[in-house]
Amino acid sequence: MRYCRFQINGEVHYGLVESVAGRDAIVRLLLTPPEEADGDMESLRTRRIDAIPLEQATLLPPVRPSKIVCMGRNYREHAAELGHELPKEPLIFLKATSALLPPGGIVRRPRISERVDYEGELGVVIGKTCHQPPADADIRQYVLGYTCVNDVTARDLQNKDGQWWRAKGFDTSCPVGPVVSDEIDPWAGVSVETRVNGEVRQQGNTRDFIFTLDVVIRHIAQAMTLFPGDLIPSGTPSGVGPLVAGDSVEVMVEGVGILRNSVADE
Repeated sequence: MRYCRFQINGEVHYGLVESVAGRDAIVRLLLTPPEEADGDMESLRTRRIDAIPLEQATLLPPVRPSKIVCMGRNYREHAAELGHELPKEPLIFLKATSALLPPGGIVRRPRISERVDYEGELGVVIGKTCHQPPADADIRQYVLGYTCVNDVTARDLQNKDGQWWRAKGFDTSCPVGPVVSDEIDPWAGVSVETRVNGEVRQQGNTRDFIFTLDVVIRHIAQAMTLFPGDLIPSGTPSGVGPLVAGDSVEVMVEGVGILRNSVADE
């Protein structure tokens, strides 16, 4: 099942996305927010509508998280390209929810930064409250689905500050979308790719994670309760680099879709 969040006639809706004549389209309205499904999307009531081609819809971020809990340095080659040691346990940081940006939105490079980088990632959307899960619990039961994330980063501020709230949390630094899907299996391997102005800059696969998603989610949930709708960007492959005004950046997650955003100066 795949769903998006979109606006039509001034109203915000969730919609189920299916392939219609070979193109993704919104075919049903979800009458209950997905984060209220308690892990059971099949139980949600829907209403059929005339199909709206996904590329013609006014899309919003498909998640409304209480928090964005990010995983850093989860690919060996990315840690190496930044000159960092491999983490001995999951390296966690937070992004502000005010950083959320919809598909098609404009990433605005903050005036206080001289270098702003793209970081394409698989995003995990929590579907069921998770706090200190039992050791034998299947972590997948807490996952609603997966999406594309661009963890846009002010690299110079990250290096200067030593901690990352400014570098990772500025407005428009968290593009998300276009849909959330439960039809992929990151444990089996899902490709993640970033393109800037059509040129491939990053290529990775979730098989290459240093810490698998069950390890990451357990680690987070030992310290803080994860609520339905919470978003976990899972780390970026090697190949990060700067964005400049006028760039177009795309993050592709296999089986989910392509998140497209443009870039401008603040």
